[in-house]
Amino acid sequence: MKARFKYRIYPTPGQKHRLAKLFGCVRVVWNDSLNYCNELYKKGNKKPSNAELQKIFITQGKKTENREWLSAVSNIPLQQSLNDLNQAYQNFFKSTKGQQKGRSIKPPKFKSRKSRADR
Repeated sequence: MKARFKYRIYPTPGQKHRLAKLFGCVRVVWNDSLNYCNELYKKGNKKPSNAELQKIFITQGKKTENREWLSAVSNIPLQQSLNDLNQAYQNFFKSTKGQQKGRSIKPPKFKSRKSRADR
């Protein structure tokens, strides 16, 4: 028998601000890399590896003037967002080839700024 626990956290205003900043950075890295992969696909190229995406959008992204604010958050959630994007693509491709059971899976979508944190 497996036990399941539900937890609810009540962050302080400072923690809410830091979480919002973190989630915003994760969203930007996801959207930038998804846009890049879509452009490569339109040109007929293959999707780059996860390590290449991390190098482009996290490591080099922190050094650019437009994205220097990515340095304010931890690398781990940013890397995890790229891992999640990679998994979403793998699931989509398996679904299109018929290798995955169940209903067909749509390609990854862009993340919006709408927040469900207050609901």
